Amino acid sequence: MSRILIIEDEAALASALSAAMKRMGHEAVTCASAALGLEKVAQKKSSLVILDIGLPDMSGLEVLARIREQDAVLPVLIITAHGNLQNAVEAKKRGASGYLVKPLDLRELEKTVHAVLQTGVSIQPAGESAADIFIAPLLIGSSPAMQPAFAAIAHATASEAPVLITGPTGIGKSLAARVIHRHSRRHAAPFITLSCASLPETLLEAELFGHEKGAFTGAVATKSGHIERAAGGTLFLDEIAEIPPSIQMKLLRFVEEKVFTRVGGREDLRVDLRIIAATNQDLTQAVAEKRFREDLLYRLRVLEVKLPSLRERISDLPALGAYLLAGIVKDRRPALSDDALDLLMRHNWPGNVRELRNALEYAVAVCGGATILPQHLPEELRAGALTRPVSVGRLDAALSEWLDQKLGQQLNYNAIHDELESRLLAMLLPRFEDKPTLLARVLDMNRATLRKKLRESADEKIE
Repeated sequence: MSRILIIEDEAALASALSAAMKRMGHEAVTCASAALGLEKVAQKKSSLVILDIGLPDMSGLEVLARIREQDAVLPVLIITAHGNLQNAVEAKKRGASGYLVKPLDLRELEKTVHAVLQTGVSIQPAGESAADIFIAPLLIGSSPAMQPAFAAIAHATASEAPVLITGPTGIGKSLAARVIHRHSRRHAAPFITLSCASLPETLLEAELFGHEKGAFTGAVATKSGHIERAAGGTLFLDEIAEIPPSIQMKLLRFVEEKVFTRVGGREDLRVDLRIIAATNQDLTQAVAEKRFREDLLYRLRVLEVKLPSLRERISDLPALGAYLLAGIVKDRRPALSDDALDLLMRHNWPGNVRELRNALEYAVAVCGGATILPQHLPEELRAGALTRPVSVGRLDAALSEWLDQKLGQQLNYNAIHDELESRLLAMLLPRFEDKPTLLARVLDMNRATLRKKLRESADEKIE
């Protein structure tokens, strides 16, 4: 049995967390403020701290920093109602063992608590402050689909391992790479980018590894490549799947040994840097088709950041749109009308956030007033918008995000059905004065059955 300290100011949530910990066989102690929580931490009796970011007297992140001053190894599990990149990165930097977003899923909470108690905490040195964090516009949002990406980026900032960023075109893989670099230990060193699809094979090799004087026609002087330019920092290889097999072998040697040879050279050169690669292709399939080396894939994919498409995180579109409009227009800031926003929410966005920016740039150019209307949006977007009612389109998008999250947890159909039903009943009950009898009558459901389902829902969900 472990002693779990819960620092949470919402009484109902603190009580639910306490009950959940006791069901797991642990002792639970709750505190409603940062000050009381820090007093309990100072007593050195806790095995784990569950810490809310939004406390009345102090930010949970500041509490985490103070806990680290008192105890460098005490595991701390962060919970927050507002999952975003700032919180995820800063929590990881300050030594958080885990990071969960409300509403908390009971199974996920128990699994995380068990894992944290087993493995403890990995302390990383503090870097830049949260106030100085670089938030790329393509990484804005709090949708469920973005939470795994935020957590993966946070882990990558606290590591020196190679990172592979995957996802469709136009979602901001290069910006994610910059965020990782800026908040890594190498942030003061160069960040060098090379697009592997933009150059022919011979030129790509010379650009990557450099060349000696006379190595080929036109090589009138020795030239350093991108690897040497990125010394001490980060080399970002975009569209890594396009690297020819002959160069893949040389890159593999460098990734494993930090040693390479310039084109036309004989001397081995050693450079210390970190590699971040990105692709919109399935590299596992590319390996099966003999287009990409399996050993190179394993070396590049030590950590992986999977960025979702815009369609998978459509609930973030209003915030994304507002941010992008602020960057497009400096002297005036037109707002999206409700009809224009509805139209954008119904679009499939095959070009993702890049396509959204282009659409908004077009709208700003043709809109002379303070409000962007549907007629100001590109014609092809208006013509290709989904014909389903807006409410159904949004419901489908949200359900798609939710299902992707649940399927990733390998839940069976019954588990998915039961959780979906519990969420539906939880939303229906307030519409009928929180009276199960009235709700059962309207739904034509047996009252005892409904009450049983509501009790099971309360046990499974911690709001």
